[in-house]
Amino acid sequence: SGWCGAALLAAGPGRGALLFLLLLLLLLLVVLLLLGCCRPLSLRRGPGRVGYLPCPGLSRSRRARRPGAPPPPFPNGWYRLLDSAQLPRGAVRSLALLGEQLAAFRTQDGQAFVVDAYCPHLGANLAAGGRAVGNCIECPFHGWRFQGEDGKCTSIPYAEKVPDVARIRTWPCCEVNGMLLVWYHCEGLGPTWAVPEQREITTKEWVFRGQTEHLVDAHIQEIPENAADSAHLAFLHGPAILGGSDLRYTRSKLWDFMKHNWKAEWWPEPEPNKHCSRMLLQHTATFFGKHFSLMDLTVSARQVGPGLVFLLFEHTFLGRGIILQTVTPLEPLLQSVVHKIYYQKSIPAIIPKFILRAECIQFERDITIWNNKQYLRKPLLVREDANIQKHRRWYSQFYSEKSKRPPVQKDLEW
Repeated sequence: SGWCGAALLAAGPGRGALLFLLLLLLLLLVVLLLLGCCRPLSLRRGPGRVGYLPCPGLSRSRRARRPGAPPPPFPNGWYRLLDSAQLPRGAVRSLALLGEQLAAFRTQDGQAFVVDAYCPHLGANLAAGGRAVGNCIECPFHGWRFQGEDGKCTSIPYAEKVPDVARIRTWPCCEVNGMLLVWYHCEGLGPTWAVPEQREITTKEWVFRGQTEHLVDAHIQEIPENAADSAHLAFLHGPAILGGSDLRYTRSKLWDFMKHNWKAEWWPEPEPNKHCSRMLLQHTATFFGKHFSLMDLTVSARQVGPGLVFLLFEHTFLGRGIILQTVTPLEPLLQSVVHKIYYQKSIPAIIPKFILRAECIQFERDITIWNNKQYLRKPLLVREDANIQKHRRWYSQFYSEKSKRPPVQKDLEW
């Protein structure tokens, strides 16, 4: 890459542009060979793999950071548990999220249920060896069976009578857009809005082309707040994606011949969709100061609740598609973020894979900021940052009076 950059700088604007296009075609050919034409892109970043800069004397699990005073850790709303395909008929899955241990199971007729993982009898984990029997989940310890609809115990193999109080907590869940989602509310209230269905996914007009998974060490609110922070786009996401996601190198002169340009608008939706907000993002790119129209892209993003985002892509030549972004709190300051891309069948698979990979690079730049920043309840803002406070007011609807705040971390005194 160093040789290529030196060659581009030495060739001059005219020849440099031609050389760049040849290199870009070569790069696309290599990516095509590596990724394959049909297999969906799958990229999963493990814990500590992204967004940590070297810090002498500290491991990645003990970072030199003060989290500040973030909002309550778990906003009320719908959250992705897993993909529907990951829960086949008769399967039972163990899940840890939202500070809870859950068990998801699917009956033989295809119905999915989510319940508390621990049996009220002697505390066995229903997902650790339990079975789906009829519409019930069977405890692996003593064979107690609990209904998925209401959690009531229907059978105890060795008892003549089932106590009326024998039941487990059930969680409202739904399956939309190929995902199993669960409803969380700190006061136990039921769903107040539904997850919208993306028609093109349901009708299979758009096909799955890949997904990425990341863990982010930050409060969940930090992630959607980026939509209202238009000022960071030019500075953090303006440098070429060729520079990668490591912020120490993204502004290198080597990649200075390419720039990303962004225009963004954000606004909340009115009733009856006050739980939704919108962002319109327009992207252009320049090479050696000249506009490269092939990379013009319009993205219409819709945030639905605290943890779901629908990113619709429209391109003049490369068609339409969508990235579904889901953010699920595993712990108060640990988020699982998944991006799934669906695209038109008529478009070669390499195109949506490239879009997803480019999005991944830009997203990992944000992760470095989130993993190391402090949440400020009263940030120092200028007039141009007005949308940030507006976004915080909009997002506050997902907290209740009984929402618990995480304990304040204090520095150790030796």
